[in-house]
Amino acid sequence: MAVTGIFKQFLLSLSTTLVVLLPLTYSASDSVALLKLKKSLKNAGALDSWVLGSAPCNGPRGPWRGLICEGGVVTGLSLEGMGLSGTIDVEALVELPGLSTLSVENNSFTHIFPGINRLGALKVLSLSRNQFWGAIPSDYFAKMGSLKKVRLSYNRFSGEIPVSLAHLSNLVGLHIQNNQFSGRIPVFNSPTLNSLNVSNNRLEGEIPSSLSKFSAYSFAGNPGLCGEPIGVHCPSTPNNITIPTMITFGVVIILLVIIIIFFAIQLRKKKQKVSGSSNDAVKAAPPVVSVLVKTEESMKSAGSDLTVSNPGKASVAELVMVNDARGVFGLTDLMKASAEVLGNGPLGSSYMVRMANGLNVVVKRMRQMNALGCDAFDAEVKKLGKLRHPNVLTPLAYHYRKEEKLFVYEHLQKGSLLNHLRGEGGGELDWLTRVKIVLGIAEGLEFLHNEFASQDVPHGNLKLSNVLLGPDNRPLLSDYGFHPLLNMDGLERLFAYNAPEAIQKQTLSCKSDIYCLGIIILEMLTEEHPSQYANDGNGGSDTVQWVASAFSEGRQAELLDTKIKGCMDSVGSMEKLLRVGTLCTKTSPEQRLGIKEAIRMIKEIQVGDVE
Repeated sequence: MAVTGIFKQFLLSLSTTLVVLLPLTYSASDSVALLKLKKSLKNAGALDSWVLGSAPCNGPRGPWRGLICEGGVVTGLSLEGMGLSGTIDVEALVELPGLSTLSVENNSFTHIFPGINRLGALKVLSLSRNQFWGAIPSDYFAKMGSLKKVRLSYNRFSGEIPVSLAHLSNLVGLHIQNNQFSGRIPVFNSPTLNSLNVSNNRLEGEIPSSLSKFSAYSFAGNPGLCGEPIGVHCPSTPNNITIPTMITFGVVIILLVIIIIFFAIQLRKKKQKVSGSSNDAVKAAPPVVSVLVKTEESMKSAGSDLTVSNPGKASVAELVMVNDARGVFGLTDLMKASAEVLGNGPLGSSYMVRMANGLNVVVKRMRQMNALGCDAFDAEVKKLGKLRHPNVLTPLAYHYRKEEKLFVYEHLQKGSLLNHLRGEGGGELDWLTRVKIVLGIAEGLEFLHNEFASQDVPHGNLKLSNVLLGPDNRPLLSDYGFHPLLNMDGLERLFAYNAPEAIQKQTLSCKSDIYCLGIIILEMLTEEHPSQYANDGNGGSDTVQWVASAFSEGRQAELLDTKIKGCMDSVGSMEKLLRVGTLCTKTSPEQRLGIKEAIRMIKEIQVGDVE
């Protein structure tokens, strides 16, 4: 009996020991696999907590960084925004039997890991915002039937969307936007699929009817698509065309092209004969601002003086100086200068003019500015000329004509914020610079709101192209204060008229400017081209809805542009600024941030990152 009692006590002790050691045994096994995984990665400094001899899930300081654990077992890897690169050791991942989530978003991986489809138990796979490229085999996901969420967005994947994705019966969300996928969208029959984004690819053909429940936002940026969700009619397929018919049709097309070319050549010869005598005169003329030719002719016929205006009352023939900070000049100085076209916008065209005295200015030709007569117009523009703020670009002069108005501004060599974000210079704006720019824009906007508090919408046209960069990338707001000057057609061309309240035919307010500020913030943190720019011909996606949805699903980090320098150490701060953008773009103006609160929140982000 004594022996039996001792034996029972031993068994009890042994079972207790096994219960205690069981999680540690699993952790030890996971530890070996994780350290093997770490060894395959480059730039793995963020994984300093992954060290031999410590428990991945049950260490004294908590789980190793990036691990998701349940019951002492690794169930997920969340290695987001760590600057990792290299080739992931899939063999190491296979040795993690409890692994159901794998996220390597916001890193620098280039090749999709061979054999990642061996992880058949994965429920979440997120590879967004890396540099993955190339085509994915059609059957790649065939053995990953447990997958519920797949995120491959913001890479350079090409080829057709793998059909095996469409056959995942448990799929809940698929996000593959901003890649180079081409071809047709496969038919998805998963009843559980409730989140889809295939926007900004090269997809074409009819959207499957099984996806008709999704909005146009899910398919934006694919010009070749058609179907009910985007309201584009699909042309009928010419199934019954015979080979002889096709040959005949082709011959007809060729003949038409030849005829068109023939008449085009004849027309060109005729024009050359007619304009031959006038060409010599044009060649002999000095370089001028072409937009001012009609102005010059009208003033010559009226016997007008082309000098600077009297500071008192403006006349139709004068260039009225409203700010002499860059000297005094007249219309004749502009007429004698060389010029080049900068661009065309909803309100008119812009030209860069190089005057003989070395001053470079921008001349803006404005249309739809007939709301005020000459005297009232003069009074309003002179108010603009008196403004002084480090983040506001004050006009230098204007010219008044009934048909059109000319505004003259100092030319800033760095150009607009739009060029820096969408052009080749975007990479030079690191994270801290972007925060400073956003703060400067907000402070300039606050100044305008104070100066023009009585106006419905003090700025009215705040967007990337109307934010110029001065020395040290200091932002200066331009094209503000036009609201009282524009007739109805012109008002609807202001960017503030893209705010929800304008679309709903409600009155605009200073909160409409706040909405525009929010759009800029979202643009500076993501790579999206908002649908609010739809009239620029470049399409766009509903960035406001996209970001709001991401916050509600807790995946806002997926949206951040990881090519911004310095972003890897500032993901938390970037998310905070993204939040400011969403609070500025609420549908209801009353729910949007006030300008003072927005500035306070931006300053807190800036101070936090500097420290």
